[in-house]
Amino acid sequence: MFLTRIFGRTLFAAAKTETSAASAAATSTVRTGHNPLEEFFEADRSLDEDKPVVYGRSWKASELRLKSWDDLHKLWYVLMKEKNMLMTQRQMLHAQNLQFPNPERIPKVRKSMCRIKHVLTERAIEDPDPRRCAETKRMINAL
Repeated sequence: MFLTRIFGRTLFAAAKTETSAASAAATSTVRTGHNPLEEFFEADRSLDEDKPVVYGRSWKASELRLKSWDDLHKLWYVLMKEKNMLMTQRQMLHAQNLQFPNPERIPKVRKSMCRIKHVLTERAIEDPDPRRCAETKRMINAL
């Protein structure tokens, strides 16, 4: 009985890996095999490049005021992913006693996120309906 449990599990595991390999091969034609966890890590650069990478600046409030609600929502999501990626990278390098490259990127992302909240709060204050204004402010503060 003990042997059947061991061999049964190994046979089941082998069959499971064959079916998962077949399904992965079928979906690989549709998808490129993207692992969602890769979004938390920055793509490695080749060491041959001598030019330093120049990263962008934070968003200005005047630029954000021109954007629609949906555009601000999408930008918030992109900035949240960027912040998570930078924080993950910083934590992993800190655990390995390595220096985090370009630490000035994190304040730029935070500043942009704070400015988005500021612009949304301005829009909520301008709303003539006090009930909707309060509801919008609660939603913004929850971000």
